[in-house]
Amino acid sequence: MFRKRPPPEEERRVRANDREYNEKFQYANNCIMTSKYNIITFLPVNLFEQFQEVANTYFLFLLILQLIPQISSLSWFTTIVPLVLVLSITAVKDATDDYFRHKSDNQVNTRQSQVLINGILQKEKWMNVRVGDIIKLENNQFVAADLLLLSSSEPHGLCYIETAELDGETNMKVRQSLCVTAELGDPTNLAQFDGEVVCEPPNNKLDRFCGALYWRGCKYTLTNSNMLLRGCVLRNTDSCYGLVIFAGPDTKLMQNSGRSKFKRTSIDRLMNTLVLWIFGFLVCMGVILAIGNAVWEREVGSLFQSYLPWDPPVDNFLFSAFLSFWSYVIILNTVVPISLYVSVEVIRLGHSYFINWDRRMYCSRSNTAAEARSTTLNEELGQVEYIFTDKTGTLTQNIMTFCKCSINGHTYGEVMNTSAQHKPLDFSVWNPLADRDFRFYDVSLVEAVKTGEPSAQEFFRVLSLCHTVMSEEKSEGELVYKAQSPDEGALVTAARNFGFVFCSRTPGTITTQEMGRQVTYTLLAILDFNNLRKRMSVIVRTPEGHIRLYCKGADTVLFERLHSCNQNLMNITSDHLNEFAGDGLRTLAVAYRDLSEEQWEEWAQRYRGADKATDFREDRLTAAYEEIEQDMMLLGATAIEDKLQEGIAETIAVLSLANIKIWVLTGDKQETAVNIGYSSKMLTDDMTEVFIVNGYTVQSVRENLRRARKRMMESSRTRDDGKEVEMQDMGGACSLGNGFDSRDATNWTPGQKKSFQAPPLPASLLESVSGEFALVISGHSLAHALEADMEQEFLETACVCRAVICCRVTPLQKAMVVELIKRHKKAVTLAIGDGANDVSMIKTAHIGVGISGQEGIQAVLASDYSFSQFRFLQRLLLVHGRWSYLRMCRFLCYFFYKNFAFTMVHFWFGFFCGFSAQTVYDQYFITLYNIVYTSLPVLAMGIFDQDVPDQRSLEYPKLYEPGQLNLLFNKREFFICITQGIYTSVVLFFVPYGALCQATQSNGVPLADYQTFAVTTATALVIVVSVQISLDTGYWTAINHFFVWGSLGAYFTILFTMHSSVLFNIFPKQFHFLGSAQMTLSQPSVWLTITLATVICIAPVLAFRFLKLDLRPQLSDTVRYTQLVQQKHWKAGGRARRGVGGASGTGGGGLGRLGRGGSRRSGYAFAHQEGFGELITSGKNMRLSSLALASFAARHSSSWIDTLRRKKHAPNAPPIGDISSAPSPAQPVSMGPQEAATEDRGQETVDPAASKGQCDLQADVAQVETGDSLIMKEASLGGRAGARLSGASSPGPPPIAEETSNGE
Repeated sequence: MFRKRPPPEEERRVRANDREYNEKFQYANNCIMTSKYNIITFLPVNLFEQFQEVANTYFLFLLILQLIPQISSLSWFTTIVPLVLVLSITAVKDATDDYFRHKSDNQVNTRQSQVLINGILQKEKWMNVRVGDIIKLENNQFVAADLLLLSSSEPHGLCYIETAELDGETNMKVRQSLCVTAELGDPTNLAQFDGEVVCEPPNNKLDRFCGALYWRGCKYTLTNSNMLLRGCVLRNTDSCYGLVIFAGPDTKLMQNSGRSKFKRTSIDRLMNTLVLWIFGFLVCMGVILAIGNAVWEREVGSLFQSYLPWDPPVDNFLFSAFLSFWSYVIILNTVVPISLYVSVEVIRLGHSYFINWDRRMYCSRSNTAAEARSTTLNEELGQVEYIFTDKTGTLTQNIMTFCKCSINGHTYGEVMNTSAQHKPLDFSVWNPLADRDFRFYDVSLVEAVKTGEPSAQEFFRVLSLCHTVMSEEKSEGELVYKAQSPDEGALVTAARNFGFVFCSRTPGTITTQEMGRQVTYTLLAILDFNNLRKRMSVIVRTPEGHIRLYCKGADTVLFERLHSCNQNLMNITSDHLNEFAGDGLRTLAVAYRDLSEEQWEEWAQRYRGADKATDFREDRLTAAYEEIEQDMMLLGATAIEDKLQEGIAETIAVLSLANIKIWVLTGDKQETAVNIGYSSKMLTDDMTEVFIVNGYTVQSVRENLRRARKRMMESSRTRDDGKEVEMQDMGGACSLGNGFDSRDATNWTPGQKKSFQAPPLPASLLESVSGEFALVISGHSLAHALEADMEQEFLETACVCRAVICCRVTPLQKAMVVELIKRHKKAVTLAIGDGANDVSMIKTAHIGVGISGQEGIQAVLASDYSFSQFRFLQRLLLVHGRWSYLRMCRFLCYFFYKNFAFTMVHFWFGFFCGFSAQTVYDQYFITLYNIVYTSLPVLAMGIFDQDVPDQRSLEYPKLYEPGQLNLLFNKREFFICITQGIYTSVVLFFVPYGALCQATQSNGVPLADYQTFAVTTATALVIVVSVQISLDTGYWTAINHFFVWGSLGAYFTILFTMHSSVLFNIFPKQFHFLGSAQMTLSQPSVWLTITLATVICIAPVLAFRFLKLDLRPQLSDTVRYTQLVQQKHWKAGGRARRGVGGASGTGGGGLGRLGRGGSRRSGYAFAHQEGFGELITSGKNMRLSSLALASFAARHSSSWIDTLRRKKHAPNAPPIGDISSAPSPAQPVSMGPQEAATEDRGQETVDPAASKGQCDLQADVAQVETGDSLIMKEASLGGRAGARLSGASSPGPPPIAEETSNGE
């Protein structure tokens, strides 16, 4: 553990079969240790870590003070019991986690491996393998360390591996040994091998290895294709031998297992600040009471010196005050909640289990449940304002289907409507190797191939040769392809069905079956694909001896490298690409080039030189590739469909209604991303304008952004002028039925005159623009927009838009965009993706979500939460996130309240006991108050509480907004809580004091004594805080009842037990108040005092809440009230309950293709790269219930939310005044009735006028009086949608609209 670390390596030297040589470099052995402790180090290390928490250190300091008898009026166990309990719980949790890490480590370290020692294969544990050893692997075995492949049982030194543990990809990959070592196939030859490897030092780059083998005076270049990495599994290979290069912690697998950056929530940061404030408050109270002690000792205490002298260390009143200060610090320490952090972690753990157990977030098709991989961010899920999403595999299924193609200027293939009568072609009739799952409908392409059309056959020949797919023949005629990307798999499968079947490959050949004839091509070179090249090529020699280069890639890069004679065909193909992109298809172009022997030999020499280079090898290879990939001949283009996932449109619409902005960051071309945006309803045809920023210089990007903002302002000004005229014409026609105009109802107060004063001018562009805009920006433009002097302009323009699409962005740019919003908007961000290229933005965002899809599990491993479908995101945020935030806020408010109510009684008592640091409560009560009497009820509330059911949270997305504005727990709410706690402490002290000071028992004996007062105050406190948590609890379960009433019962049981004769007889010095509790609580006057104190404490709270509910109800209050009214109405009328249409998270399955006519745009649409980002927007497709709720919000609840939001986004803005009295679409929070609502199933739009929406809604509703309540009957609002308003006359919240479905 304390071994000295070797200096960092600059290069690694490894000699085979020479442990003595290798050990002098002090390379790590193959033993891995992910655990933190062992039996000896656990206690000191764990305690050291725990005492790094300020609160734990503080209480340790208090414990030391309590051991000083001159300043401690409390026994040491009052502090040590809670402290030990907190430390023990944390230690048990840490020990349990570390035990499982030890168990996992031991399981891996004791795996068996065959190691070649002294020419003999011996079984060794993995932990005993050393760098430089040669080990033997057999089929289906895990690779023990990072190995250089020396030889294999397969021809040409090939072996096949599966890298699922490394990158999550289940497809097979091929590795090949050097030709010079491939012949060392048996242990005898390998024992004589003494080659030396010089390579790069340990690093975490999985796809890169640079080194050289020196053997027998020759140097051989080593690349990643020669390496077997730890974590891989050997497949379809009987055996192979490898030389250990990196072992244990130096392997690339372990280098990639570093911890992610620790993320803290905004509530965590606020809590730390508040705890420091409480420390300061505690010191202030101690100083006040110490000053009081000094004054009292000088003025009064000195008179008692003759018979009540000071203790020996005290010789003057100032020293007495000094000791009194520390005594009160000890007594009042409970104002600092020692158990707060542990309680918070317990609650978060419970919330995480709820996410894991949610069956509605379980995908049966992939057998994948949602997983909370982090337990520290749950309440942050209820505060998200920006979502950054990938497209491929996140919004789409990442299951590719070959749909269309363009060959030699002709298009083939149609996307068939499900209602069409056409049937897919049966390829098996003439092609026995065809894939039966392949679907294609255009028979003309089959005829072109069968009749031998050269361009068609050459097109599919390219697809069958230009790839890195591996094939496996499970049985005769049954081929299974293992592709590194779904795109490649779809293209090779298409070629297979059209008669060009890829059969197998060796390092130097590719075998295909072309129209039933087996053909073997000599593979001369593979020019591999990467993100910069955006293309891949192969150079092959045909059976006729011709040399040809085949290339496929992005049209943007491939068209630049075509021969000039292809201009006409390129124009035609470009038009076809535009059409394919208009349908949202992923495209790439296909080309070839014939090479002469001289050209090949000349280039091959430069290629081999670049391949063997040890410095700048990648750059040299890229330059060589660029040289040969010129003057190509265009064959055509392919189009692949990547269908949308289920429920995408509905999810985006619901999240948009919750005022969550969705940005899509995609590597796809502009057109593909835009058209997917239309299909997913992120973009709509009735948007005001879509701005495209496609500049290549800083100046052009700046001009584009400024021009966009100018046009936004002009459009907004035109729209607002028209609305002002319309509203003036309406006058007072739109009223709420109570004498107030709808525009000023929210801001009216008694004594205020009604006015139609125009709202003040907004302070920022964000508040002034009305209308719906979208911004599309390309990767090269985004690079300029993210520069320091440009980012503010980009931010102002983008944040006004309803949809932002960043196309052709790199993984680094994705992270930079997320960081920009985090830095400038101070908003909670969430990034969601499924591929390795999304890891950077997932780690950068406050919350990272991984989709477990087709691209492996790297995104999942880097994420905080994971599930299999994007549609589950609305449930994660609107249900679990919102509940977690609500529960945590209520927990914190009550926690601080009960601690202040408990502790401040000591402060008031100090003024009546000569500031002597005497306690009010019994010391056992002080010890058990936070541990037993009040801990479980608040934990139950923090884990189980909810204000509205989950379905209502999805139906009314506006309920999410208080979390975004941090309304439920902030500094203001904290001061309200402690004010209530201080008020409660005043009542709990002075009411019993006043009631008992002159009280007598029934026999005339005075009732007032210290222990009677203590029991009365303590009992009143426990009852008051129990009643308070009963009022705070919004959702009662059996556990809540058991904990609340059980804690009360536990209090009385323990109280009577501690004052019983049994404990007195056993511990007479500890329990000396025999029978005082029984005597005190048997007096009627004591119970009247307790009742009076409880009423005085609780009555103001009840009055305030009733008034708030009646005068300024929150949305959740109204939703609950509406539900109760409906239930009462349904029961009274005997009507069958009809489900309210909610965001069930299903549907959208038929949204794979959306014909839009005029929505298509021109441009290229290549999307070969997997895992690219996508389109963003806030949905136009809003639910009628949410629209009606928004109308309510505009009238009753939007003003306070809008005001706070404007203050948040424009801190220097002038007073808002009545800006919310006239709902405007420029306000991003309040969804005014002017905004259109599109019904998901029918795509029918309800678009009331901007100001008339509320009036029309009320005018269309028939009102029927039923007793005291006013039930608003259903009224048709257009299409199949209907609305029902249900409410009741005052008292009670105003009515709220809900959606009903006539089909349910």
